Amino acid sequence: MSVNGAVSKILKAIALLMFLMSPQKPVCQEGILDSVFTFRAGSIKTGNALGIITRQTGYHFTYDSRLVDPEIRVEMNFRQIPLRSVLDSILKGDSLVYSVIDEFIIISREIPRPPVVRTDTLAVPLLQDITGVIVDGESSEPLPFAALGLKNTGRGTVSNSGGEFGLRIHPRDYDDTLVVSYLGYFAREIPVRQSLGNFFRIEMRREFISIPEIIIKNQIPWDVVNKVRFNLTRNYGNTPARLSAFYREGVMRKNELQTYSEAVLQIYKSAYSGTLLGDQVKVLKSRKIENLDISDTIAVRLKAGLNTCLQLDGIKHGFDFISGESMLDYSYRLTDIVSFDDEAAFEIEFTPREEADVPMFHGSLFINTTDYALLRAEFRITPEYLKEMRSSFITNPSKDFSTWPVSVDYSVAYRKVADRYYLNHVRGDLRFESKQKKRLFKTQFDVFFEMAVTSSSLENVERFEKEDLAPVHSVFSRTIRSYDPVFWGNQEFLKPEESLLNALMNMKVKLQEFSE
Repeated sequence: MSVNGAVSKILKAIALLMFLMSPQKPVCQEGILDSVFTFRAGSIKTGNALGIITRQTGYHFTYDSRLVDPEIRVEMNFRQIPLRSVLDSILKGDSLVYSVIDEFIIISREIPRPPVVRTDTLAVPLLQDITGVIVDGESSEPLPFAALGLKNTGRGTVSNSGGEFGLRIHPRDYDDTLVVSYLGYFAREIPVRQSLGNFFRIEMRREFISIPEIIIKNQIPWDVVNKVRFNLTRNYGNTPARLSAFYREGVMRKNELQTYSEAVLQIYKSAYSGTLLGDQVKVLKSRKIENLDISDTIAVRLKAGLNTCLQLDGIKHGFDFISGESMLDYSYRLTDIVSFDDEAAFEIEFTPREEADVPMFHGSLFINTTDYALLRAEFRITPEYLKEMRSSFITNPSKDFSTWPVSVDYSVAYRKVADRYYLNHVRGDLRFESKQKKRLFKTQFDVFFEMAVTSSSLENVERFEKEDLAPVHSVFSRTIRSYDPVFWGNQEFLKPEESLLNALMNMKVKLQEFSE
């Protein structure tokens, strides 16, 4: 027998074995709800009951967490009962709606169309929200900074560090589809109409790509990173774009919030090639909270957070670990290939070479295996370089204190809309320590800043007038007494994490606001 014939037989045998070992679904898609099952588990928690159904059917659940309490005990004893009736029994909801998309069963409630507000001249449809939390389908751990967007318009947001998100939906987008993406997981798609008004718990299913060692060894990481630069114009365009974004920053002292600012922005994003023009930022609406009083002996403030977000667009401004001769200061190693939406990405780890004069960063790059676009960069400033940059990040007006950075971490993500990639999310987390002269104890400060792009457009893109540019108009004009989440109206904003929201609510503060 020839070698090829032997290999063919082996492959067929493996395929047959995999088929026999695979869990067989009784039927596909909507038919799963009418298929009959037997469950003998007795009295168990609702969450465990859904887990048993998932293991037996292969279908995972996405549900409004206000409608499904996973801690309530239910009777899980059914014999040859349609799955729809099983769900009705354990969820005890007569107004619940079940729908099946891919390998997920969505549990929601029927949402009536929003009312129309009539004025003297026109009828204005009210916006509705899609809200929820994104978690790992196996561990239930929240997935921070997941990308969410409308499939047809490109409007979107990201989840916060607790996996929670919110997205404003106009009636014209009701027939669109919400797409949820996270590196290493299957993408999720949920019709907008089924999402409105629900607080969805969206479980993401991890996709494992088994990569033979020979494939990894045959890839040269240096070449992969170089191709990011060579394909820059094709992936990121050579024309300017107009972006809308939400920005926030804060300073924590000993886990107590000292200052917090947030703003809705418009950004003129200059072309990624063929131009000497820089980016511009215009502040549309903003507010700043200060929790400082005369008794505070030390306070720190972040320097130029907005500008830093723009500079961290490393595709435009050239991270030294992905551009030119500076790449000689780094070593690169291909560590994995992970899924992303319907494609895959190289995961490449980079570290400074020992002989580098100024070792600056180390971290990981995620690069699309098909078009070589940078999808995400996660990196940290090396301790050696931090010593040289100790005065670059914050201001410290107190002369009696010495303040220095302990760690600085950044993440930058890009999102593809239509055939072009756009800056999508920037995050910085910085830790500092401060010590008063002739004193032994140190004070710790944690500083963060974050920008999430909520929409992008290539039509009628024009540069802003000089008088409109930030920080000229980021002047806060009036004061109210408490943090008000309704403040943003119809503007997109990042939902504060629960710990941050509690800190904001409990602060005795003055809140300064600015509106254009």
